[in-house]
Amino acid sequence: MNTRFDYSHSAPGVYDAMDALDGYLGTCEIDRSLLFLVQLRASQINGCAFCLDMHWKDLRAAGENEQRLYSLDAWRECPYYSPRERAALAWTEAVTLVVNGHIPDEVYAEARGQFNEKELADLTLAIATINAWNRLSIAARLRPGKYEAARNTA
Repeated sequence: MNTRFDYSHSAPGVYDAMDALDGYLGTCEIDRSLLFLVQLRASQINGCAFCLDMHWKDLRAAGENEQRLYSLDAWRECPYYSPRERAALAWTEAVTLVVNGHIPDEVYAEARGQFNEKELADLTLAIATINAWNRLSIAARLRPGKYEAARNTA
Protein backbone atom coordinates (compact mmCIF):
# COMPACT_ATOMS: atom_id res chain seq x y z
CA MET A 1 0.00 0.00 0.00
CA ASN A 2 1.45 3.36 -1.01
CA THR A 3 1.26 6.57 0.99
CA ARG A 4 -1.28 8.90 -0.57
CA PHE A 5 0.17 12.22 0.57
CA ASP A 6 2.50 13.73 3.15
CA TYR A 7 1.03 16.28 5.54
CA SER A 8 4.45 17.70 6.41
CA HIS A 9 4.91 18.74 2.78
CA SER A 10 1.38 19.50 1.62
CA ALA A 11 -0.11 21.04 4.77
CA PRO A 12 2.41 21.38 7.64
CA GLY A 13 -0.13 23.33 9.67
CA VAL A 14 -2.03 20.07 10.20
CA TYR A 15 0.89 18.63 12.18
CA ASP A 16 1.38 21.94 14.01
CA ALA A 17 -2.24 21.87 15.19
CA MET A 18 -2.09 18.22 16.22
CA ASP A 19 1.29 18.70 17.91
CA ALA A 20 -0.25 21.49 20.00
CA LEU A 21 -2.84 19.03 21.31
CA ASP A 22 -0.13 16.46 22.07
CA GLY A 23 1.91 19.19 23.76
CA TYR A 24 -0.96 19.97 26.10
CA LEU A 25 -1.50 16.28 26.84
CA GLY A 26 2.19 15.97 27.70
CA THR A 27 1.59 18.35 30.59
CA CYS A 28 -1.55 16.73 31.99
CA GLU A 29 -1.51 14.71 35.20
CA ILE A 30 -2.59 11.41 33.63
CA ASP A 31 0.20 8.83 33.67
CA ARG A 32 2.00 8.68 30.32
CA SER A 33 1.72 4.87 30.19
CA LEU A 34 -2.04 5.10 30.63
CA LEU A 35 -2.23 7.64 27.81
CA PHE A 36 -0.23 5.27 25.58
CA LEU A 37 -2.56 2.39 26.52
CA VAL A 38 -5.60 4.50 25.59
CA GLN A 39 -3.94 5.51 22.32
CA LEU A 40 -3.19 1.90 21.48
CA ARG A 41 -6.76 0.78 22.27
CA ALA A 42 -8.36 3.50 20.14
CA SER A 43 -5.94 2.68 17.32
CA GLN A 44 -6.96 -0.99 17.54
CA ILE A 45 -10.63 -0.04 17.25
CA ASN A 46 -9.93 2.24 14.29
CA GLY A 47 -7.55 -0.17 12.56
CA CYS A 48 -4.75 2.38 12.24
CA ALA A 49 -1.60 0.41 11.41
CA PHE A 50 0.72 3.42 11.71
CA CYS A 51 -0.55 4.32 15.19
CA LEU A 52 -0.63 0.68 16.33
CA ASP A 53 3.05 0.41 15.45
CA MET A 54 3.85 3.69 17.20
CA HIS A 55 1.97 3.15 20.45
CA TRP A 56 2.99 -0.50 20.82
CA LYS A 57 6.61 0.65 20.57
CA ASP A 58 5.99 3.57 22.96
CA LEU A 59 4.51 1.21 25.54
CA ARG A 60 7.35 -1.30 25.21
CA ALA A 61 9.91 1.52 25.57
CA ALA A 62 8.07 2.63 28.71
CA GLY A 63 8.49 -0.89 30.13
CA GLU A 64 4.99 -2.20 29.51
CA ASN A 65 4.43 -5.94 29.89
CA GLU A 66 3.87 -7.72 26.58
CA GLN A 67 1.12 -9.90 28.05
CA ARG A 68 -0.95 -6.78 28.73
CA LEU A 69 -0.31 -5.54 25.20
CA TYR A 70 -1.24 -8.84 23.57
CA SER A 71 -4.51 -9.01 25.48
CA LEU A 72 -5.54 -5.36 25.21
CA ASP A 73 -8.37 -6.02 22.77
CA ALA A 74 -9.79 -8.51 25.31
CA TRP A 75 -9.14 -6.34 28.38
CA ARG A 76 -12.55 -7.07 29.91
CA GLU A 77 -11.74 -10.78 30.16
CA CYS A 78 -8.20 -10.37 31.52
CA PRO A 79 -7.01 -9.74 35.08
CA TYR A 80 -4.03 -7.62 33.98
CA TYR A 81 -5.59 -4.15 34.20
CA SER A 82 -6.26 -1.96 37.24
CA PRO A 83 -9.70 -0.47 37.95
CA ARG A 84 -8.39 2.93 36.76
CA GLU A 85 -7.12 1.41 33.51
CA ARG A 86 -10.41 -0.45 33.01
CA ALA A 87 -12.36 2.77 33.46
CA ALA A 88 -10.07 4.54 30.98
CA LEU A 89 -10.39 1.72 28.45
CA ALA A 90 -14.20 1.66 28.75
CA TRP A 91 -14.25 5.45 28.33
CA THR A 92 -11.93 5.14 25.31
CA GLU A 93 -14.22 2.64 23.64
CA ALA A 94 -17.35 4.71 24.34
CA VAL A 95 -15.81 7.96 23.07
CA THR A 96 -14.23 6.29 20.03
CA LEU A 97 -17.47 4.47 19.16
CA VAL A 98 -19.75 7.38 20.07
CA VAL A 99 -21.89 6.62 17.03
CA ASN A 100 -23.00 3.40 18.75
CA GLY A 101 -25.41 5.07 21.15
CA HIS A 102 -23.36 7.90 22.57
CA ILE A 103 -21.69 7.41 25.95
CA PRO A 104 -23.69 5.37 28.46
CA ASP A 105 -24.20 6.80 31.94
CA GLU A 106 -22.67 3.65 33.48
CA VAL A 107 -19.43 4.19 31.58
CA TYR A 108 -19.34 7.83 32.70
CA ALA A 109 -20.01 6.82 36.32
CA GLU A 110 -17.18 4.26 36.19
CA ALA A 111 -14.81 6.84 34.73
CA ARG A 112 -15.79 9.50 37.30
CA GLY A 113 -15.13 6.96 40.03
CA GLN A 114 -11.50 6.78 38.90
CA PHE A 115 -10.81 10.24 37.46
CA ASN A 116 -11.52 13.73 38.75
CA GLU A 117 -13.22 16.19 36.40
CA LYS A 118 -9.99 17.66 34.99
CA GLU A 119 -8.46 14.22 34.47
CA LEU A 120 -11.59 13.07 32.68
CA ALA A 121 -11.51 16.17 30.47
CA ASP A 122 -7.85 15.49 29.69
CA LEU A 123 -8.55 11.81 29.04
CA THR A 124 -11.38 12.75 26.69
CA LEU A 125 -9.07 15.12 24.81
CA ALA A 126 -6.46 12.35 24.56
CA ILE A 127 -9.07 10.02 23.06
CA ALA A 128 -10.33 12.68 20.65
CA THR A 129 -6.75 13.46 19.64
CA ILE A 130 -5.77 9.85 18.92
CA ASN A 131 -8.98 9.40 16.96
CA ALA A 132 -8.02 12.43 14.86
CA TRP A 133 -4.47 11.08 14.41
CA ASN A 134 -5.92 7.71 13.36
CA ARG A 135 -8.12 9.32 10.75
CA LEU A 136 -5.31 11.50 9.42
CA SER A 137 -2.97 8.49 9.21
CA ILE A 138 -5.52 6.19 7.61
CA ALA A 139 -6.61 8.83 5.06
CA ALA A 140 -3.01 9.47 4.00
CA ARG A 141 -2.12 5.77 4.25
CA LEU A 142 0.94 6.45 6.36
CA ARG A 143 3.22 3.43 6.31
CA PRO A 144 3.93 1.71 9.62
CA GLY A 145 7.23 0.22 10.68
CA LYS A 146 9.75 3.04 10.73
CA TYR A 147 8.75 4.69 14.01
CA GLU A 148 11.30 4.42 16.80
CA ALA A 149 10.19 5.13 20.34
CA ALA A 150 12.30 7.19 22.68
CA ARG A 151 13.60 5.21 25.64
CA ASN A 152 12.14 5.83 29.09
CA THR A 153 9.03 7.54 27.74
CA ALA A 154 7.05 6.91 30.92
